[in-house]
Amino acid sequence: MKVQTQRWIDRWLGQLLCGVVSAWARFTRLGRPATQATREPRHILVILLSEMGSVVLAGPMFAALRQRYPSATLHVLQLKKNQEVAALLGLAKPEHLHALDDSAGLGLLGDIWRVCMTLRRLPLDAVIDCELFSRISSLMSYLSGAPLRVGFTPHTQEGLYRGSYINRAIPYNPYQHISKQFLSLVDALDASSMPRNKAAPIRELPKDTGLAVPFEAAELQAYRRKMLADHPALNGRKIVLIYAGGGLLPERAWPAAHYAQVARGLCQAGHAVGLIGLRDDAQLAVELRTQIQSEFCIDLTGYTRSIRELLMLFHGADLLITNDGGPGHFASLTPIRTLVFFGPETGRLYGPLGPRAQVLESGLACSPCLSAYNHRETFCDGDNQCLKRIAPDPVLTDALAALALPLRAPS
Repeated sequence: MKVQTQRWIDRWLGQLLCGVVSAWARFTRLGRPATQATREPRHILVILLSEMGSVVLAGPMFAALRQRYPSATLHVLQLKKNQEVAALLGLAKPEHLHALDDSAGLGLLGDIWRVCMTLRRLPLDAVIDCELFSRISSLMSYLSGAPLRVGFTPHTQEGLYRGSYINRAIPYNPYQHISKQFLSLVDALDASSMPRNKAAPIRELPKDTGLAVPFEAAELQAYRRKMLADHPALNGRKIVLIYAGGGLLPERAWPAAHYAQVARGLCQAGHAVGLIGLRDDAQLAVELRTQIQSEFCIDLTGYTRSIRELLMLFHGADLLITNDGGPGHFASLTPIRTLVFFGPETGRLYGPLGPRAQVLESGLACSPCLSAYNHRETFCDGDNQCLKRIAPDPVLTDALAALALPLRAPS
C-alpha cells in the first residue's frame, strides 16, 4: 500500500475509529475506579511501526525497560518489512516478535485482526505505543487488552488525536530528541495520572544506543576480503560510502550533483567511493558515476542482502555520507564515522546517537517542516532549499577531516 494512502486512511478513518473507541472506553469504565498498577508489569508490549532507524533510536528505551523490569517479558510489534532489525538487535525473543504486513490494503485489515487476537491471548500487563501520528498503533494498544496503555498525547495542541483511552499519556514534545521522549514512556509506566512529565526523572540525551550486533573478527575480515576481491578499485584506499537515495521521503535527499562533486573530490584526494542503497537506487548510482567519472567510484547498490551485511560493510569502510534515514542510524552500531544531512527533519530530534556522527543542517527558517502535526507532508513541493543550500565544498572539507582521524571503536 502506498504511503500516501496509508496516511489518508490513518488521518480520517483512524481518527473516527479512535473517537468511537474512546466513547466505548468511557462508557465501559463508568463507575469503575481508574486503572492502577498493582504490581510490576511482567509482560510488556512495545509498538514500533515507524521506519527502521527509529528502532535504533529506541535502543535506550529498551535498555531502561530491562534495567527497571529485569524479570519482565518484552514483546515487540513491528511492520513485517522492518522486523529484521528487531531480530538482529535481539530486542525480544523470536517468539515474542509480532508483525503486521502492510503490503496490501485488505490484507492489512486481516493482519490487524489476527495480531490483535494473538495479543489478547497474551497476559499483557502494559503496552508502550512509540508512534506519534499513527492511529493504528493507538487502536491496537487498546485492543491488545493490556490494562496499562502508555503513549503520546497532544494535550491542547491541534492534531495528533489518537483517542482518550491512553491511561498513561505524556505530551509529545517537538523540541526534545525522540530518544529522550521514548525514555519518558518508560517513566510513565510508574505514573498514576496523566500527563506525567513533571514527576519523571531528569534525563540527559543518551550517549549511545545501548545496542550492539556481535561480529567475530574472522567474519568481518572475510567479508572485507570478499568486498575487495569483488571491487579491486577499493584496494589500498580509504573507503567512503555514500547513500544518496531519499527512500520513502525524497525531499530528505541532498542534491545528486552535490554528492557527485564531493565524490569527485574524494577520489582526487586518493580515496575510494562506494555508492550504496537498494536495487531501486541503481539508476541513481549510474547517473552519479557518469558525473563523477572516476574508476575509484563503484556501484554497491544492492550489494548487501541484509541489514547484517550492511553493518559488515560499515565495519569495512572509513566514512559514511548519507541522507537522513536508516543507514545513518545503523552506522552508529559500528565504528564508522558518519556525516548525515538533515533538512525537512532535524537532527535535534532525530540525529543518530553517539560521538561518531556529525549532523549537517542549513538552518533555513522553514526547516524542519515535517512533523507529527502535519502528517510529515512538506509544503516545499520537492524544492528542498534547506538541503540544496548546504554547499558541497564545506562537506568535502568535513569528509577529508573525518578521514584523517583514527578509527574509533563503538562506545
